[in-house]
Amino acid sequence: MIFSRKRAGDGRRARAERAAEVPDSYDAEGASAPSRGPYDISEAPDGVQRLDLGSLHVPAVPGVEVRVQADPQGVIQQVVLVHEENALQLGVFAAPKSEGIWDEVREEIRRSLFADGAAAQEVQGEYGTELHARVRTPDGLTDLRFVGVDGPRWMVRGVYQGAAATDPAAAGPLAACLEGLVVDRGQEAKPVREPLPLRLPREVADQADTAENDAVPPAPRQA
Repeated sequence: MIFSRKRAGDGRRARAERAAEVPDSYDAEGASAPSRGPYDISEAPDGVQRLDLGSLHVPAVPGVEVRVQADPQGVIQQVVLVHEENALQLGVFAAPKSEGIWDEVREEIRRSLFADGAAAQEVQGEYGTELHARVRTPDGLTDLRFVGVDGPRWMVRGVYQGAAATDPAAAGPLAACLEGLVVDRGQEAKPVREPLPLRLPREVADQADTAENDAVPPAPRQA
């Protein structure tokens, strides 16, 4: 796994991002431990190396680069996993205890895409109903595949780009990251759909602060 960081305000590659999240794969009442993730932190398998980004713990998968965009305080604004020509953008949101919200959110994404002139269709995938769309960006037409996973009081949204957007078999290591993802929801009450907090690992934030301090030129001496 490779980890890289961009500051908020750095040049961004144009990407179509729509707030939304989560499918119907989680039964909140009496659910047994899932056979694959995304996992709640209370159900996550032990013995797996993961990158701790706060609410999301990303498993270390060979060949996958974790790219984050963070503000000066280390608060992450965006998480994108990259493998060769494919990308998976991740988001995690608060949800009700009693029910999932992916169906509702997915419909809102579809309407938003339609309003922007992009057609979208629902397709059955490994996590339930997905949304496939083709959008126009400054780089040309781009295929997107929206995947949602409902968990206990959280929802994970994944947006695939590249060949993985039209061919799930091409997702490879990125799909492995999604299957091994762990969500640390915390116990704090949060409004439904509010993004759960993401942050840089402490050692990364400390290294960035040290590099910034070293880069500051000394103040000129006064006569």
